[in-house]
Amino acid sequence: MNPRIGVIALQGGVSEHLQMLLNIGCKTVSVRTPQNLHGIDGLIIPGGESTVLIKLLSRWQLISPIKELAGSGTPIWGTCAGSILLSNEITEKNHKVNQPSLELAAVRAERNSFGRQASSFQEELLIKGLDNPFPGVFIRAPLLYPLSPDAEVLCSVNEGAVFIRCGNIWLSSFHPELTNDARIHRMFIEEAVIGSKPGH
Repeated sequence: MNPRIGVIALQGGVSEHLQMLLNIGCKTVSVRTPQNLHGIDGLIIPGGESTVLIKLLSRWQLISPIKELAGSGTPIWGTCAGSILLSNEITEKNHKVNQPSLELAAVRAERNSFGRQASSFQEELLIKGLDNPFPGVFIRAPLLYPLSPDAEVLCSVNEGAVFIRCGNIWLSSFHPELTNDARIHRMFIEEAVIGSKPGH
């Protein structure tokens, strides 16, 4: 099976996700309008600037279609800023911020938990489902706090959770697309996309 995976192509690390998906044999769709969501098997919301990205999603009338896609069971994965936008709550330094989100995962995202751009770093991550450590790239990354038993933590660092799965919604604080390691993209495709199809 060669699934069709959409990547929100309004801002952020779009080309890197598209290339990673192509490398593992997926068909890709650059999503800029609601029509681009038709017929996709999964969706990725890339990193970028979360406050800008939610405004662009609203401007291009993508918020309701994405919520409908999630409600239908289609797998959706947000990386860094994308994970913030999928969360039910958004905070910064433990204070709630006035930022809308898609509210699709029982998770609280704390923005800029590791500091600003200058505090970017890479760390070897032990991720549930992977045999060997994964090179996690963190850039202005959030911490993720599960708000429900349904929010399964797949990876944590000393500060807290950085990779959570809530049913068909996946959230990672880090940027797998900025590495040469396709294992998490492959895991998303195999477990979330193909694994959710009848007969699998």
